[in-house]
Amino acid sequence: MEIFNYLEQYDYEQVLFCQDKQSGLKAIIAIHDTTLGPALGGTRMWTYHSEAEAVEDALRLARGMTYKNAAAGLDLGGGKTVIIGDPNKDKNPEMFRAFGRYIQSLNGRYITAEDVGTTESDMDQIALETDYVTGVSSYSGVSGNPSPVTALGVYQGMKATAKEAFGSESLQGKVIAVQGVGSVAYSLCEFLHEEGAKLIVTDINKDAVKRAQHHFHAEAVDPDDIYDVECDIYAPCALGATINDNTIPRLKAKVVAGSANNQLQSQKHGDMLHQKGILYAPDYVINAGGVINVADELIGYNRDRALHNVQRIYKNLEQVFAISNRDQVPTYIAADRLAEERIQAKLHSRSQFITNERNILDRR
Repeated sequence: MEIFNYLEQYDYEQVLFCQDKQSGLKAIIAIHDTTLGPALGGTRMWTYHSEAEAVEDALRLARGMTYKNAAAGLDLGGGKTVIIGDPNKDKNPEMFRAFGRYIQSLNGRYITAEDVGTTESDMDQIALETDYVTGVSSYSGVSGNPSPVTALGVYQGMKATAKEAFGSESLQGKVIAVQGVGSVAYSLCEFLHEEGAKLIVTDINKDAVKRAQHHFHAEAVDPDDIYDVECDIYAPCALGATINDNTIPRLKAKVVAGSANNQLQSQKHGDMLHQKGILYAPDYVINAGGVINVADELIGYNRDRALHNVQRIYKNLEQVFAISNRDQVPTYIAADRLAEERIQAKLHSRSQFITNERNILDRR
């Protein structure tokens, strides 16, 4: 990778390499864009095959957070950290304290949180060295378990998508195929069941499936059969890339709306959904409830306010659909444009302010 060419191509601001020999810390902090505010994005710990792979992942994830935060209406930019190492074997408290000191050295340009391979207790160690961390252990003033809040956002987004696709936001009587019933999806199923939706579920975890059958009267199918069921909405809530060449021809749904990250295997699959007339709720818009919730910690966490803000996902998706219809583009492109338009508006406002200040000085 020619790193500066890559940074220039996607307009990254900063990459910081962090090393602490005593604790074994090898971390990469990528800050993509701080136009809207300080960069917020989690810390991922993973056994990368090479340093180049780790750098590329950090950069890709940081840019994704810029778009996610902007589309969510947050006054936050995008950043991400990756720590190279096995989260099951290589962790130690000193590693995260050393990492916290690196975050502190950025003076608030970057704020971190949990991600794959890191936990609440890891955030606690970081918090011993810096205030620029969210998702620490539950006590007054922090947000706690994000799963139910993420599910609330997905539920609201699903209702907005149903309104666009079916003419009504009501999910009563709608058949919804839920792929994966982990913590977020289980909470989502609670909302859907309470509204009267008919659930078809699958998961490699048979106990999770049985729990959904028992509590929500859900129908269960084998994992590979979920793409073939007759349904109104397909909700991918497990692994990414389940929207691909093999699955799209099998889908019977009119809507794809779920909590999973990176649902499209590639951009062409967003085009394929659009051509097939399946309305896609872009994943980073509909599943932003967690980041909206944790962002509220930055101003003194208030759960009622955070939940109110999470429900804005409904309107955010309405904006995505409006842009899609306005520009005649697939919704995944419309979501990017929503984020980019918000960033450009801030840049224009900043430029106008600077021009006005110069005019004032010139008149003096």
